[in-house]
Amino acid sequence: QVQFVELGGGSVQAGGSLRLSCTASGFTFSRSPMAWFRQPPGKEREFVCAVSRTFATDYANSVKGRFTISRDNAKNTVYLQMNSLKPHDTAVYFCAGSRFDSVLPLVAELSYDYWGQGTQVTVSS
Repeated sequence: QVQFVELGGGSVQAGGSLRLSCTASGFTFSRSPMAWFRQPPGKEREFVCAVSRTFATDYANSVKGRFTISRDNAKNTVYLQMNSLKPHDTAVYFCAGSRFDSVLPLVAELSYDYWGQGTQVTVSS
């Protein structure tokens, strides 16, 4: 049974930082491409960033230079460090894992099979 535990969401003022973590179980984490997506209020879910099993990364243009994705295979955990947060970063953030055997980071939502429950991030101006 696949499970995720997402931690680190909360409220912060613009310019602040937050670190999200997502600890997975029930699948071979070390071989799984992982990603973070987010769903702003009233909008569809969107890609934020991804990390492949070879530690290659990809980012949405809106977060490049501010967010960093990383993974610790020994802890089955993927992280999202968010700096210089802006009000438009307000969203529910989801971690996701894929069964696809890829050495590249995957950006398409349909590539992911496993999803966390989501954690709320609110950035006030």
